Amino acid sequence: MFSSEMISSQQNHVVTTIETMPPETITASPTLVQRIRKVFSRELLVTLALGQVLSLLVCGIGLTSKYLAHEYHANTPVFQSFLNYILLFLVYTTTLAVRQGEENLLAILKRRWWKYMILGLIDIEANYLVIKAYQYTTLTSVQLLDCFTIPVVLLLSWFFLLVRYKAVHFVGVGVCLLGIGCMVGADVLVGRQQGLGDHKLLGDLLVLGGAMLYGISNVCEEFIVKNLSRVEFLGMMGLFGSFFSGIQLAIMEHKELLKVHWDWQIGLLYIGFSACMFGLYSFMPVVIRRTSATSVNLSLLTADLYSLFCGLFLFQYKFSGLYLLSFVIIILGLVFYTSSSTYVAQDPRVYKHFRNAGHPITDTPTLGPLEPSVTYTSLRQEMEEEPRIRVA
Repeated sequence: MFSSEMISSQQNHVVTTIETMPPETITASPTLVQRIRKVFSRELLVTLALGQVLSLLVCGIGLTSKYLAHEYHANTPVFQSFLNYILLFLVYTTTLAVRQGEENLLAILKRRWWKYMILGLIDIEANYLVIKAYQYTTLTSVQLLDCFTIPVVLLLSWFFLLVRYKAVHFVGVGVCLLGIGCMVGADVLVGRQQGLGDHKLLGDLLVLGGAMLYGISNVCEEFIVKNLSRVEFLGMMGLFGSFFSGIQLAIMEHKELLKVHWDWQIGLLYIGFSACMFGLYSFMPVVIRRTSATSVNLSLLTADLYSLFCGLFLFQYKFSGLYLLSFVIIILGLVFYTSSSTYVAQDPRVYKHFRNAGHPITDTPTLGPLEPSVTYTSLRQEMEEEPRIRVA
């Protein structure tokens, strides 16, 4: 039997807290340089680079569309989207068709065909409304109102994906929107072509409608690629997108297609547009899976600036130093947003109703409390900087 002195002596040697640790073993607080290196890590730079690749693809889509509409008078937004959906069908829908088991095309359609049908319609009309709005409202209005996608994505992610944000994320979003305001101000100062604006209210409403539909589509895409499959999402978009856009094309644009004076230059522009659009659709789920729909939409804010820089040489746009300032501000906002990770408020098992659609859901008891899972918007998990306790 141990005496009380022996027990007390043993307890004193079991746990050594920070107060009793030797001074040389205590880790010093990180310096300013170390904190900066932690923020500007390789993961953050990869995040920024991936977002700018998407912006360059959007720039290519805008340039080819501008050439088709203004140089060759080919106003065929539905046909252009139809070409993209056909490519998605040929690549990804056929991939699903040859798979076996639960990932097969027929098995997916049997479980949740109507959900993908609605999502396909949303995606088609989002593309159509924003492109159509350029005929009625000004370029400045489109640039400003198209940012409505960002608050839509934030709200839908909060309520449906259960994503929770920190103060730094809202600061990053605000800084990015400030950069867009700076770019629009530069457009006004240099007198950049603003568009006809004959029916401005109608055009503004079209942009807001398209931006809202884009937000819904992006949040659904984030959920699917993180919980199901990237190929499944793209395959279903190819199937329902080609079907419904083909119907819309036959009804609304068959006369416009007959007016197009086909030659090799127009053909190359359509090929370039389809390649950029297909690349955007194929690559965006990869970036969303690594980051989030909000981060991707913030990255796409620089697409207008890339189009402007190309327009300096192609369309003789006037230059202003505010464009460079707006680019720097947007990138700074992206750094703020991606420097910290978000988290999900509940366990991802709350999403099981989507996976098991058509089957009864049985509540299975858990062995312990549900731990919140992390959604990596900065490609890394936050490390808590608290004093550690050394166990001897």
